[in-house]
Order: sequence, then structure tokens, then C-alpha cells
Amino acid sequence: MENVLDIYHRPYDAARPVVCMDETPRQLIRQTREPIKAAPGRLAREDYEYERCGVCNVFMASEPLAGRRLTKVTESRTKVQWARFVQDIAQAYPDAQRITLVMDNLNTHTAAALYETFPAPQAKALWDRFEFIYTPKHGSWLNMAEIELNVMIKQCLDRRIDNIDTVRREVSAWQVRRDQLKARINWQFTTGDARIKLSRLYPTFEA
Repeated sequence: MENVLDIYHRPYDAARPVVCMDETPRQLIRQTREPIKAAPGRLAREDYEYERCGVCNVFMASEPLAGRRLTKVTESRTKVQWARFVQDIAQAYPDAQRITLVMDNLNTHTAAALYETFPAPQAKALWDRFEFIYTPKHGSWLNMAEIELNVMIKQCLDRRIDNIDTVRREVSAWQVRRDQLKARINWQFTTGDARIKLSRLYPTFEA
């Protein structure tokens, strides 16, 4: 945990950007009855019944200090999909010497995923572009990309959407707008805070 918090307090360095990555599954849902639109003195209404149309996955990479993000909507969440998104991140930072990538311990987030997706020389070159930092187990809240995902869901996906193409258009438009605003995350939780507020997680020593 302290390693992640220390990384978040590094000064901005374009040569070694700190990027946070996360992903979220989204259920595709179709209305079974036409919703009733809002009218003066009446809220919009929709029927509680719906039809499931499958699922999709949204990848999020966020560079908090730059107010920059990268998104990708895929049909599934697999090792190959993750490896290709990592490649997208690397291509988005062509001039970076090394990219610090903060993510959780999901079993798809491994070097093996790169080697299963790309030829060995390409996988090794891609792995070397990154410094991979994993949040601790049960500590995914330390990943700032999770904050960006929650903002995205509330602002553009908090309704019934029945197809992946619409999800892609909505997420893409949201990313463009949020990047234009250069929206940043004001992260203030420090190692010192952790040692006080989460003292129960630290070992105790007797004099």
C-alpha cells in the first residue's frame, strides 16, 4: 500500500508517466416497454422489466497528474484483451522512457498474458516499457482509475443500453469531453494518513 501511495506523490514527469488502469463489466439491457418521458410535474418512468442482451467490458487508463485518459470497450475481459490494451497504452506514450502502471491483482494482469498474445520479442519489449505496480489484495480503492470509472458510469452509462456500439460511442464522447476539461483527481491520502487511519493493518511491536 505504501508503495502505491509513494508513487502517487511523485512529481509529474512526462518521461516516466504514472498511469492507473482498471476495467469494469457492463451488462447490456434492452427495454421491454417504451419508457414514459418526463413532463411538467412528472418524472420520467421506465418499467422494471428488461431484457438481457449480453455483456461488454470497459477498460480505463488514467494519468491523474496530466488529466488524460484512455478507454476501450471490448466484448469480453480476457488475457488477450488486457494485453492489447496494455499495447494501446504503450502506443499512447511513444516518448516515455518507462510507464508506471498501477493496477489490481486480477489474474489476467500478468506477463504470461503478453506472451500468449504477442511473439516473445514483442512481448518482452512491451513488458520492458512498463513498471507494473499492483494494489494490495482488498485494496483496489487505491487505484485512481476506479474513481474515473465511477465518474464515467454516472455521467454516461447510468441507464439501460442494449448494444456495444452505443456503449463505445458514449464512452468515446465522454473521454473526449473529460480530456478537454483536463479533469484531474486531487489525491490527498498519504502514507502518513495510512499509518494513522489504518493502524490496525500494521504489526505492533513491544519495547
